[in-house]
Amino acid sequence: MADIKGVSPEEAVKLMEDGWQYVDVRSVPEFEAGHVPGSLNVPLLNMGPGGMQPNPDFMAVMQASFDTGAKLLLGCRSGGRSRRAAEMLVGVGFTELADLLPGWEGSKDAFGRSVPGWSKKDLPVETGNPPGLCYDDVKNRALG
Repeated sequence: MADIKGVSPEEAVKLMEDGWQYVDVRSVPEFEAGHVPGSLNVPLLNMGPGGMQPNPDFMAVMQASFDTGAKLLLGCRSGGRSRRAAEMLVGVGFTELADLLPGWEGSKDAFGRSVPGWSKKDLPVETGNPPGLCYDDVKNRALG
């Protein structure tokens, strides 16, 4: 079974410099509000009438967009969704996965201390729906 590398925002920058693709698994509105420049948006969950609902196209879009050996760095708000997405991808044969542990906003460590995420680290931030990177474009490219 493939290992999922847990990485800090600074380690994520290095991975992207080495050619890893950042995939933001947050919802479209979260992505629009701020994301890692160059990241692709493929939501694991979408906002529905009763709260967050699974995106039924997540796995199909990922499998159509990337081969199983692609170097993918997954991120979400605070690490939960990206970890779940990584585990799902490992389950279908993806082998080169990293998870941005504190996510976009940040998380807590085992002792309850705050661990700042990407947006709290004075790293580059982009907003909106960049052409080719937003979910509609990624999905249309993958599924037609």
